Amino acid sequence: MDAHSRGGADEIDPADQWVLNPHTGHYELRLDNSAGSPTPRGGRPQGGPRGRGREVREQRSRETGSPRREVPPQRSRRQSPPDGRPGGNGSGGAQQAGRRKRKQAKPRKRALKATGIVLGVVLVAGSVGAWALYEHFNGNLKSVDVSGGSGGFKKDQAVNILVIGTDKRVGEGNEGYGDKDSPGHADTTILFHVSKDRTNATALSIPRDLKMPIPDCPTKQEDGSEKIVPGSAKDRFNTSLGQSGRDPGCTMRTVKQLTGLTVDHFMMVDFNAVKTLTSAVGGVDVCVARDINDKDSKLKLTKGTHTLEGEQALAFVRTRHSFGSGSDLSRIETQQQFLGAMIRKMKSSETLTNPGKLYSLADAATKALTVDSGIGSIGKLQSLAEELSKVDPKNITFATLPVLDNPDEPVGRKATVVVNNEKADPLFAMMRADTSLTEVKKKEKEQKAQANAKQDALLKGTKAAAEDVRVNVFNGGGPSGAAQETLSWLQLTKGAKLATNGGNSPKPDIPKTTLEYGENQADQARALAAMMGLPSSAMKPTGQQAAEREPMVLTLGKDFTAAGQPLGGPVKAPEGIQRANADKSVCAK
Repeated sequence: MDAHSRGGADEIDPADQWVLNPHTGHYELRLDNSAGSPTPRGGRPQGGPRGRGREVREQRSRETGSPRREVPPQRSRRQSPPDGRPGGNGSGGAQQAGRRKRKQAKPRKRALKATGIVLGVVLVAGSVGAWALYEHFNGNLKSVDVSGGSGGFKKDQAVNILVIGTDKRVGEGNEGYGDKDSPGHADTTILFHVSKDRTNATALSIPRDLKMPIPDCPTKQEDGSEKIVPGSAKDRFNTSLGQSGRDPGCTMRTVKQLTGLTVDHFMMVDFNAVKTLTSAVGGVDVCVARDINDKDSKLKLTKGTHTLEGEQALAFVRTRHSFGSGSDLSRIETQQQFLGAMIRKMKSSETLTNPGKLYSLADAATKALTVDSGIGSIGKLQSLAEELSKVDPKNITFATLPVLDNPDEPVGRKATVVVNNEKADPLFAMMRADTSLTEVKKKEKEQKAQANAKQDALLKGTKAAAEDVRVNVFNGGGPSGAAQETLSWLQLTKGAKLATNGGNSPKPDIPKTTLEYGENQADQARALAAMMGLPSSAMKPTGQQAAEREPMVLTLGKDFTAAGQPLGGPVKAPEGIQRANADKSVCAK
């Protein structure tokens, strides 16, 4: 049925207009009136710049009464005639024969690159390939201009995305959830760290009831001015958003203070996101180890596997009393299992090859999202989604920040928690060092070891005396005053009297600390690396001879926290860290 017989263009369901373009191997939007007409070459919808010419020809045809040439719907211009010959006469047939050799893209890669970040871990329905829908999806997005981020992710660096689920009540059916009349707090918070090589990711859940210092927060006002919201010495983590006018940038600053990781972007959703996104993909499969009947969340399930969407899905992720100890920490584990199931559903061919689901998912995701202005358009969001979708679900590890009961609260009335520094510090160090929490297979481990062997050799050999180490220290991403602090530490505690302060590096925002040195300075470089605990990856030989009395160049990066603190993180997570893999289905207990 065409648009006119349905009563006008406003009644067309865009999901019904997606067709597979045989020339490109991609799904595209068909906006012409004939269901049998082929999608135009180049993948442009009929409403686009080149499609306009066709509309003009159709108009002239109607005015003059002359018939319009049609391409037979059963055969595209690149298909062979029924008799099997390559094509028409002359060189055109040879060209068509050559074109037929091009392989179509695999379904997992072509379906609009639809895998992004589900509900915060994959919340973006990737690349929206239709020009005609660009403005529609762009109009769905809400963005906030905040302070406290990195200024934007870079394709050749690790990416840190802060996913915030608020407890703000919005829309019908959410009366039983969240705080009434609240501006919304950071009810569910996940720091999603994607490795530089995009092979793995760590999704770290931060409990809302964590007691910690909240830093001062510059917030941008509607008139363009900036207001400083004072911090607090010790408060619940969830008050880093909403309380006293704090915006998501405040939560980003709080997370950096906690982990030492600079957040690149934030994505924020409310309760409705769970309902709309799960409905868009046709439900998410979850497993429960026993019958559930929770009167508070109204979750009622029998033992076994269920496909949940809408209100049921929201009840599943919000219930506190159905699983584990009934605490917020148990709810975090349940949410992680749900997000893993959502990722698997997003990555499935059932979703990626279904144009209707892709449209619904893109529409629901963009309507649900509030993001920072750095990714506040479909184009920018698409670039980020393409980077995040490179990670295989088997290499996405969910973990929960290690915590202890708050010792300041009386026994039997434990409502808040504090950081377990003994376990949390090594975990943060692993994330800062871009070390995966996913168990690496033996073959992959051997390949990585071979690749690192040459770099590790740079640390082996004789070392110069401390008084002979000549180095100029620059701050390229460390805390303010890091260069002077390191200089004083080297001179006073290590005896490196020839060290000097180079000030701020001409190249700011350096992610990793580096040490550049000449071939004849290798013994000095090894000595300095031993003093500071530099990993082999920090060693950058120039391959040239340094001049007499020329200093080495030490540039402190974002991984630098304090003088005397080793930069190389541990290679194995501490024992007892709660974690789960996104590729594995686990029954909630």
